[in-house]
Order: sequence, then structure tokens, then C-alpha cells
Amino acid sequence: MAVAIITGASRGFGRALATALAERGWDLVLDARTAGPLEEVAERLRGYGGVVKAVPGDVTEGGHRVELIAAAWELGGLDLLVNNAGVLGAEPLVPLDRHSLDDFRKALEVNVVAPLGLLQEALPLLRESPAGTVIGMSSDAATEAYRTWGGYGATKAALDQLVAVLAVEEPGLRVWAVDPGGMRTDMLAAAEPEEDLSGVPRPEDVVPAFLSLLDRRPASGRYAAPSLLEA
Repeated sequence: MAVAIITGASRGFGRALATALAERGWDLVLDARTAGPLEEVAERLRGYGGVVKAVPGDVTEGGHRVELIAAAWELGGLDLLVNNAGVLGAEPLVPLDRHSLDDFRKALEVNVVAPLGLLQEALPLLRESPAGTVIGMSSDAATEAYRTWGGYGATKAALDQLVAVLAVEEPGLRVWAVDPGGMRTDMLAAAEPEEDLSGVPRPEDVVPAFLSLLDRRPASGRYAAPSLLEA
């Protein structure tokens, strides 16, 4: 039975991906900051027959990251780590000349430092898996210059580089940075509250791109979900 850790799993894309994996029979370790909503998701997903552990906490805290890895170890190991949890840094987004440095530091801590810390804890288990895989949630803001997205985009660019280097250092793993494209999530609504999101894909519409990666297991690298869906 495959085992995955998914951070930020109580809503949005994390919840959608967890649901898809539960439907496939995966055992899951799910993280989010708020216990109630996370346990509601876990309880629903247990209905698919797999083991689903809800481990609430803050990924920026080292002790919580250790708890996530311990939960996976109890399930027999770890095959997939999805570093999905993230914050914008400013809500709504603002130009760089008005971006709070404290908020930027928080975004770096959540979007870059915490994923690296969780990777470091997870690598011993991932190396033991015959199909050890890491997914870092990227963004087109990591490669394109969008007004007001500079702070968030900078954190995602940094995460992309961590993923790229990890792929070189860990050739036995599959390591992917994946840009999901625009998704109709609470985060996007908070980023640009005046935007009409009715035509933006839902997280559930994007999940098949990630499942195709897991099925095909292409080389480590950076992938864009819209291109994967078209293919």
C-alpha cells in the first residue's frame, strides 16, 4: 500500500489530491494548521478503505514535521511527499514597494524553509521506497513577472531551485516541481479579491495532471499542469 504525506490538506488542492489518492487506495498522512477541518477531511477519506492520519500543526515547527514523518513510518514507510502548504505573504497582494518585510519573511518560512525541513526529515524513508517521489507545488509566478506577485513568486522560485538541486542530489527519486496553473481556491480569492474566478479551473480539474505524473513517472524536473492535461 502506497503512503503519502500531503501538507495543506484541509482545503483546496491538498484536499482534492488527497481525495484522488484515497480513491486509489493510498494510505495518507494529512497536515493542516486547523484540526477540525482536517479531521473532517480525514474522516470522509477513510470511507475509501485506506488508513488516513490527520496530524494538525504548523509546518514551520520542527516538532510537527517530525510528527508527520513518524506517522508515515507507522504506516510502513513513505512513497510520496507533497509540499503543498503555502501562504501568499500579503492578502490581498500588494506591489513590492508596499510589501511588509515581516510578511515576506513569513512566506519564505512557510513556502521555502518548511518544505526543506520536511524533505530533510523525509529523505531516509523516501530513499527506502521503490518509488520515492517528491512534489513541490510551484506557480507560474515563479517564472513570470506579474504585478503584485513578486513576493509570493520569489518564494516559489526559491522552492523550484531547491527541487531542481534535490533532483540532482537524489537520482534514485522522482522529484518534480509542478505549476498547477490558476485554480479556484481560497488563496487565489484572497490574493485578488476583485477578480472573477468563475472561469478558473477547480482544484479537482487539475488533479488529473498530477495523477498522470504518478502513473507515468517521467524524469525529475519542472512540469506545468495545463500542458500535462493537454497531453
